[in-house]
Amino acid sequence: MNLERSLRLGDEIGGHLVLGHVDAVGTVDRRIDDADWSTIWFRFPAALGGQIASKGSIAIDGVSLTLVDVEDERFSVALIPHTLSVTTLGRRGIGDRVNLETDVLAKYVERQLDRSGSPG
Repeated sequence: MNLERSLRLGDEIGGHLVLGHVDAVGTVDRRIDDADWSTIWFRFPAALGGQIASKGSIAIDGVSLTLVDVEDERFSVALIPHTLSVTTLGRRGIGDRVNLETDVLAKYVERQLDRSGSPG
């Protein structure tokens, strides 16, 4: 189980802004296990494309992570051995389904761009 304490009002924000909601379901597309880390590629629905950017953040099964590479409808994350061992992500294999949540600020930016009629 992937659990992290919620912030309390007044706590310092030092990470990603995710709320614990599921925006979409993705799938493990590729996994590359190296000695020091694993790179895992995930496929995501096209509807999330405007909220996903390289070096941005995403929560996968509730684990907040930094995006490494982003392509059309897929992205990668790099996971260190500690993260692999203390979360369910270490047990994920090709074809496994995962819950995805994009950064809340990305949602607001996309919404404002949609409302202003700006190209996205």
